[in-house]
Amino acid sequence: MALQSMGMSKIQELYDACDWNFSSGKEGLPTLKQIRWLQGLLDAMEPADVGIDATRTDERLMEDEPIPKSQYGLFLAQSVTQVTYIHIHECDDFSIGVFCFPAGATFPLHDHPNMVVLSKVLYGSVQLKSYDWVTTPNSRPKKSGLARIAADDRVMEAPCKASVLFPRSGGNIHSFTAITPCAVLDILAPPYSDERERPSTYFNEIPIPSLPGCAILEETDLPEDFTVVGAPYVGPELTVEMEDYY
Repeated sequence: MALQSMGMSKIQELYDACDWNFSSGKEGLPTLKQIRWLQGLLDAMEPADVGIDATRTDERLMEDEPIPKSQYGLFLAQSVTQVTYIHIHECDDFSIGVFCFPAGATFPLHDHPNMVVLSKVLYGSVQLKSYDWVTTPNSRPKKSGLARIAADDRVMEAPCKASVLFPRSGGNIHSFTAITPCAVLDILAPPYSDERERPSTYFNEIPIPSLPGCAILEETDLPEDFTVVGAPYVGPELTVEMEDYY
C-alpha cells in the first residue's frame, strides 16, 4: 500500500491514495487501515500544498480581480468575500476540492448520501454541527425524520486532525459556520451525482425538547442567499489516470 513519495507533491500522493482506495474495482467501504492512511496524508496537508496563500490579503487585488492571487500565483484565500470552491479533481469514484470561507459565512445543513467524506481544516477555525439519521440496518436513504446529534457546535481550528464521516455515521448531515476566514479540504467518495441517486439535499432542523440530543430534519430548498463561486486550482500539477476523465 505504500506509495513512492520521493519528489512527489503531497496533493499527488493524496490523489494516488484516493485512486487506490476508491477506484471502481473496489467493493464496499474502505478498511479502517485505508481510512487511517488517507487521514494521515490529509493531516500533513498545508494551504500551499493546494496552491493557497493563507496569510496575506491584498485589497487592490480584491478590487481589480475576481480571483485574487499573490505575486507568486497562489490563491489569496483570506481575500475572498463569499464561499469559494477550488476544484482539484473529480471522477466517477471520488472528488477532491477546497472550500474557502470568509468569516461568518455558513454552509447550510446538507447530507452526503452513500458517501465516505474526509475533511481537513487547512487554516482558520470553523464551527460544525452534524447529525446522523436514527435508522434500522435496512433503512433506505432518508429525506426527513428523526436524527441524532453527532457534533453540537464543535469548533475545529487548524492545525487539527482530519475528520471522516460514513454513510450512516460520523455526522453525515452537517453544516459549517466560519468563525474566522478558513478553508476546508474535502474528499468525497463517491462524489454527488443526481444520475446515480446521490443528490445534495438541504434540511431544516426542528428541536425536540422531550428528546435531548435529537431533532426532526425536514428537506428544504437551498437558501436563496447562499451561493458558491468557483476558483481555479493553482497548486502543484496533478497527474491523473486517463480513465478518471469523463
